[in-house]
Amino acid sequence: MLNQRLQQKLLQKLSPQQILLMKLLQIPYVALEQRIKQEIEENPALDELGLSEESDEDNALDSENEFDGDQEEENNDEYDKESEEFSLSDYMDDDDIPSYRLKSQNTSSDDLRKEIPFVSTTSFRDFLHSQLGLRTVTEIQRIIGDNIIGNLDDSGYLQRNLEAMVDDLAFSQNIEVTKDDILEVLKMIQDFDPPGVAARNLQECLLIQLGRKKDRNGSESIDTAKLILDRYFTEFTKKHYEKVIKKAKITEKQLKEAIEEILRLNPKPGNSLGETTRTNFYIIPDFIIRNKDGDLELSLNSRNVPELRLSKTYIEMLESYAKNKKKKNSNARDAFVFIKQKIDAAKWFIDAIKQRQNTLFLTMDAIMRYQEGYFMTGDETMLKPMILKDIAEIVNLDISTISRVANSKYVQTPFGTFLLKSFFSESMQTDSGEEVSTREIKKILTDAIESESKTKPHTDEQLTKVLNEKGYNIARRTVAKYREQLNIPVARLRKEL
Repeated sequence: MLNQRLQQKLLQKLSPQQILLMKLLQIPYVALEQRIKQEIEENPALDELGLSEESDEDNALDSENEFDGDQEEENNDEYDKESEEFSLSDYMDDDDIPSYRLKSQNTSSDDLRKEIPFVSTTSFRDFLHSQLGLRTVTEIQRIIGDNIIGNLDDSGYLQRNLEAMVDDLAFSQNIEVTKDDILEVLKMIQDFDPPGVAARNLQECLLIQLGRKKDRNGSESIDTAKLILDRYFTEFTKKHYEKVIKKAKITEKQLKEAIEEILRLNPKPGNSLGETTRTNFYIIPDFIIRNKDGDLELSLNSRNVPELRLSKTYIEMLESYAKNKKKKNSNARDAFVFIKQKIDAAKWFIDAIKQRQNTLFLTMDAIMRYQEGYFMTGDETMLKPMILKDIAEIVNLDISTISRVANSKYVQTPFGTFLLKSFFSESMQTDSGEEVSTREIKKILTDAIESESKTKPHTDEQLTKVLNEKGYNIARRTVAKYREQLNIPVARLRKEL
């Protein structure tokens, strides 16, 4: 049965300005720069303030503010009666690129040149193709070789199985080959430089390199290393050295010499060439903390973020439409509404950027004061327990806002650049009743592992006793959890001869 009824609800809705601010808060510095450039491209009412235009900023803002109070009344009354020819393009053609700027030789010696130099080199796969071209092979073998080289990853390993490559050649090249045909070409490519290339796993890669070394300069240690990798690879990788010595019937000295030979090998031959494309990750900090004569100084990194202003052209157009009450038609009214919407959006964006900068500075300043002992000395044991709620109460903001500020942001300190989230940690109570940060415990755990004897590394049980003796009453499973978070392997894998 259908019925109608009235019902009141109390709902909280976010305005577009609040949504915009939240999105800007959680993006880091690099993404902010791209976001501003995108907004400038999409909104013609938003301009980047140049150095020569700074003196005009106040006049443009005053003109916009002067009109803002009267535009609502004029919007309803000024458009009436007669129509006229109107083209918005007359006001938009100022941004056209002059024809002389599209010609060559149009720069002077005084122009700033921002060129990125690119080095033209031979890639890893081109190097292999050139070696394949020097071999006497049939046309089908050349196609198989090209297919194998194309399936190598950046480390130089062949991750695709041979059966799948048989199908690939049948469907893509219409060539029927067998697994043995591909294996024959694969063995030939494994003889190419750099040694170990085209191996199907780490074991095969290391054995290929040892085979090359034995051909050039054979020795007992190389023979022992080949024996260990060939027959006892699993025990070796798990550092069951006692089992390796017993099964291979070698001495501890022979095992140590073999390990030294293995450590000289390259587990990623594809990265051995200087021409190989490598991905470098550069961290650009959002905050910079400096120590000026014992006083901490905080600054925001806004080096490449352009300063924004409202477009003078759009403000003048808006004023012109508002003041001229004669001969306005529907097209002019639509143009007026469009310009007003763009200017409002530009104002919201500028206000959101300013509010973002202010919120970031207040939050980071509170974190810096809260952890002043650490930022003055760089000693991780000086870090206090700190959660989002602690900072939220200091700056009188919501916890979700603090979380957005701490998300993916980096701070540059005199002791290195760190992820902002790393300064937040839970607290733990010592035997004396003092509240300490879990990061402090991790630092002491790391120091204990670094100072241990590598021939007899501490087990988790022994590490627990070390921490308990220092007053940190934690369980063995907690020590194991912290060790895994620090990416430190178990005692057996830390053992060295």
